[in-house]
Amino acid sequence: MAGRSWTPAELADGVRSGNKRSLARALSLVERGGDEAEELIRDLYPDTGGAYRIGVTGPPGVGKSTLIGALVKHVRGLGRSVGVVSVDPSSPFTKGALLGDRIRLSEHFLDPDVFIRSMGTRGHSGGLAEATLEALLVLDASGRELLFVETAGVGQSEVAVAGIADTVVLVLMPGSGDSVQALKAGVMEIPDVIALNKSDHPTAAVTLAELRQALSLGGDHGPPIVSTQASSGDGVDRLWQTIEEHRSSLEQSGGLGERRRENLRRELFALALGRIRRELERAAAGDNDLEALVSAVADRRLDPLSAVRELRERLL
Repeated sequence: MAGRSWTPAELADGVRSGNKRSLARALSLVERGGDEAEELIRDLYPDTGGAYRIGVTGPPGVGKSTLIGALVKHVRGLGRSVGVVSVDPSSPFTKGALLGDRIRLSEHFLDPDVFIRSMGTRGHSGGLAEATLEALLVLDASGRELLFVETAGVGQSEVAVAGIADTVVLVLMPGSGDSVQALKAGVMEIPDVIALNKSDHPTAAVTLAELRQALSLGGDHGPPIVSTQASSGDGVDRLWQTIEEHRSSLEQSGGLGERRRENLRRELFALALGRIRRELERAAAGDNDLEALVSAVADRRLDPLSAVRELRERLL
């Protein structure tokens, strides 16, 4: 198989059979983009929709990767197949993933029913790689039952995870002040479940009380909070039970289909805007008239809004 190119149709067949090499090649293809990537997704899309997506987000250093590793171990014990997409911060120079495949997930690499992929954000806002949706579709088509998406953990912009997940888990830790900051930033409106990780920290009880009090100020009880210690596995079973309870509630109320439809609406707009931006950048590359427009704004001969209007008319 090595040493030759695979056609999108061959890759699609390999993905549907769950072949790990086909999965790896297919994910590399969708990260590169282009016509073949579109052909692959078009072929696989009818085979998607069976996987349940769990988004895991939160500030850097709270133990998201370790917690996902513990969750994967737990659900594998239940016989569930798993896909994990970890979205890493990208180097502004190479635009590659800085962290690579997460060390904390390494114990699952040899498990045939677990597939882990690390992707760079490549400057994409929202903490998610632009190709994340396509990667999830590929893993979904491979028959994985559960898909975990870990965001880059770069702050408030990571709320984009809510746009592609069925259940969103916000991971916080005691003693860092991130819980209060998350409340101020409005991030608390996003999660369906909150995991207070590193629960052996001396200030864990105080942080838990603060979180509950802050959530009660919003007029309702807010999302459930589960204390975990990912490195030892404490509380992971309870966290998974809480995720399952949220899923069951969505399915029984009909909210799962509604959430997925709304998520698709947002993602379609985001993908379309991304394509339009790239097309505009290509059209503007080397355009002397554009440079003249920039100079006119810099010299105060033209205001920025008028320049934008002229730019739109010229390029579109």
